Amino acid sequence: MSPEFIQGIVVFVLAAFVGFEVISKVPPTLHTPLMSGANAISGITIVGAIIAAAFADGAFAIVLGILAMVFATINVAGGFLVTDRMLEMFKKKPVVKK
Repeated sequence: MSPEFIQGIVVFVLAAFVGFEVISKVPPTLHTPLMSGANAISGITIVGAIIAAAFADGAFAIVLGILAMVFATINVAGGFLVTDRMLEMFKKKPVVKK
C-alpha cells in the first residue's frame, strides 16, 4: 500500500470520528439549520465527485467518482425532504369553522 493511500485512510477515519462527535453534540432544535449546511456541503461534494470522475485514470476511480455523486445526490435530496417536512410543522394551519 502506498503512503498516500494510508494517509487517505487515516484522514477518513479521523474525519468520521470528528464528524460523529460534532453531530452527536447538536441539540435537536438545531438539526434543521444543520441539515441546510449539510446540503450545501453535499452540493460541493457532488461537484468534486464530478471533477474526480472526469479526470480519473482507471475504471475503479471512475466508479468511485460515480458512487460519490450518487450518494451525495441522495444526501442532498433527503436533506431537502427532511428540511421541507420540518418547515411544514411550523406553518400555521388554517382554522376550519363549523
